Amino acid sequence: MLPLGVIDMNCELVDPEDLLNQLRILKSANVDGVMIDCWWGIVEAHAPQVYKWSGYRRLFQMVRDLKLKLQVVMSMHECGGNIGDDVHIPLPHWVTEIGETNPDIYFTDREGRRNTECLTWGIDKERVLKRRTAVEVYFDYMRSFRVEFDEFFQDGIISEIEIGLGPCGELRYPSYPAKHGWKYPGIGEFQCYDKYLMKSLSKAAELRGHSFWGRGPENASSYNSAPHEIRFFRDGGDYDSYYGRFFLNWYSQVLIDHGDRVLALANLAFEGTCISAKLSGIHWWYKTASHAAELTAGFYNSSNRDGYAPIAAMLRKHGVALNFTCFEMRTLDQYEGFPEALADPEGLVWQVLNAAWDACIPLASENALPCYDREGYSKILENAKPLHNPDGRHLSVFTYLRLSPVLMERHNFQEFERFVKRMHGEAVSDSDAI
Repeated sequence: MLPLGVIDMNCELVDPEDLLNQLRILKSANVDGVMIDCWWGIVEAHAPQVYKWSGYRRLFQMVRDLKLKLQVVMSMHECGGNIGDDVHIPLPHWVTEIGETNPDIYFTDREGRRNTECLTWGIDKERVLKRRTAVEVYFDYMRSFRVEFDEFFQDGIISEIEIGLGPCGELRYPSYPAKHGWKYPGIGEFQCYDKYLMKSLSKAAELRGHSFWGRGPENASSYNSAPHEIRFFRDGGDYDSYYGRFFLNWYSQVLIDHGDRVLALANLAFEGTCISAKLSGIHWWYKTASHAAELTAGFYNSSNRDGYAPIAAMLRKHGVALNFTCFEMRTLDQYEGFPEALADPEGLVWQVLNAAWDACIPLASENALPCYDREGYSKILENAKPLHNPDGRHLSVFTYLRLSPVLMERHNFQEFERFVKRMHGEAVSDSDAI
């Protein structure tokens, strides 16, 4: 992954000479290509359907000249305020202007706090964006990109398009925003209190014959609660009541329906190109019955359900690869740092791996946090190419987070080169790159 701020708010390439030198070093390490975010907030910043791609064109030409491949992310979310964000790129100005008079275009928590990271899925089919629906806006943006960079598709330089489906580009609700005071390992909050999603919930409750269910849970915590403290999420809690099951089914289905709608249009825009969608690795509270942090993010993965199989089935319907995070994490490390979080990243990765393989969809991955040590790289390799998988299954792509000055330090880059060799199947001795 290239740095988040490689393209500035004027859609110009920042420090091209320095970037070119870094790309040459990456090429010398035999990486296959680079990933770049194409920010909606930069490209369509000032007026609807007025797109500016100039900086991206210069960058893509540089990558092509070095005979590297491109993974491109359609980033329809805000950058800034999350872990690893070192720049601020808001949503387009004309969108935030609409939000000033209609703040319900944003995800909203029970207290009425709006989250401007991305647009609520409640307006996917509502004509509130200058006579367009949110899904139409996303499609027009994707189609403009496809037309603008046709030659890079024809030449095979663009090898994959990742479709941004929520905060951080991930298919999830923004349930754990740092800007609202969330800290790890808080369970987060449900994000369905904008008027559009509440209308959808009320309609679902009426169809079920229980109109009084058309409300969010009243006992479901604050951002930094633990499951055992909360009536809704504790063992035997209301999450598993008749109402709780109804609400969580609806909440998780809204997530799947959003992915379904946007990916159907992505296939129209990018016909013949590999498409992927990213899921976040919400590994904290995984070893509890309710899996509360996953529930608030939209993954109905409590201990008596598989929350990832329905998502994998939706991706299969569209021929879309699943990109999953936290492949470098070890469960033991989580216990040393936050034993109270009952986290299990390895268990979560194994569940999602199998959901993707059972659905017969390609599986890609990336590290959730910066990784420079051999132990972390070995964990990624172990997950990328499971040694004893009888079907020989493995990752289709791994994308390393992220090109940075720290990675370019001599010892760190030697370890990275060693990792790339091993990912490409080359034999490497333990003494190499020490």
